[in-house]
Amino acid sequence: MIKTKKNMKKYSKLMALAMLAIFSLTIVSCGGDGDDIPNGGNNGGNNDDAVNYVVNGVSFKMIKVKGGTFQMGATSEQVSDAEDDEKPAHQVTLSDYYIGETEVTQDLWQAVMGSNPSSFRSTGKLPVESISWDDCQTFITKLRTLTGQYFRLPTESEWEFAARGGTKSKGYKYCGSNDIDAVAWYGSNSEDGTHVVGTKAPNELGLYDMSGNLWEFCQDWYGSYGNVPQTNPTGPASGTYRILC
Repeated sequence: MIKTKKNMKKYSKLMALAMLAIFSLTIVSCGGDGDDIPNGGNNGGNNDDAVNYVVNGVSFKMIKVKGGTFQMGATSEQVSDAEDDEKPAHQVTLSDYYIGETEVTQDLWQAVMGSNPSSFRSTGKLPVESISWDDCQTFITKLRTLTGQYFRLPTESEWEFAARGGTKSKGYKYCGSNDIDAVAWYGSNSEDGTHVVGTKAPNELGLYDMSGNLWEFCQDWYGSYGNVPQTNPTGPASGTYRILC
């Protein structure tokens, strides 16, 4: 899997927002399925694997990630690409959750916030960027009000588990493939700009752009890993920088 923690100090632009929806503590804690699937209500529809919403005419989809146990951090498929702060690899167990199919688009940000801070604006289907972690919190608060549902940023472990393909993971180096060009916009093919979300191949869960395009904020403070197995970790209690994945 592509690196998930790197140089927290340097990134103030080109930061996309990856959303996680948890609609009740019951779903998170018990790994609910069937009757426990979130309700899209008048905002959209739902099935066992996804929930659709429409906010001020703009739609977005949340994909279910079935809980499981995985090795987080510098695992063998990264070979020499792993950073020191991704070590040691350690066991993490997560409950079920839902995560955005793509980065938050400029269209959705505009629909929720009434403005668009992005530098690259050729189409509203581009991911929103030039935002801060605090901007993300404001966006999420407003999205909760508009939908009547509970959203937040993913924890680093939730983000990484989803990027790896969750319980459907095939052990790829990148999110959905060992071929980076198949799944990611990055330095060698991006032409120094962002790209419309969902135009590369998805990963095993049907998630897009978790390798490449933009860095994505997580809820956690940046901190060191340990060796002790964890369940639904939320990162350090305090810190200086937030995690970017």
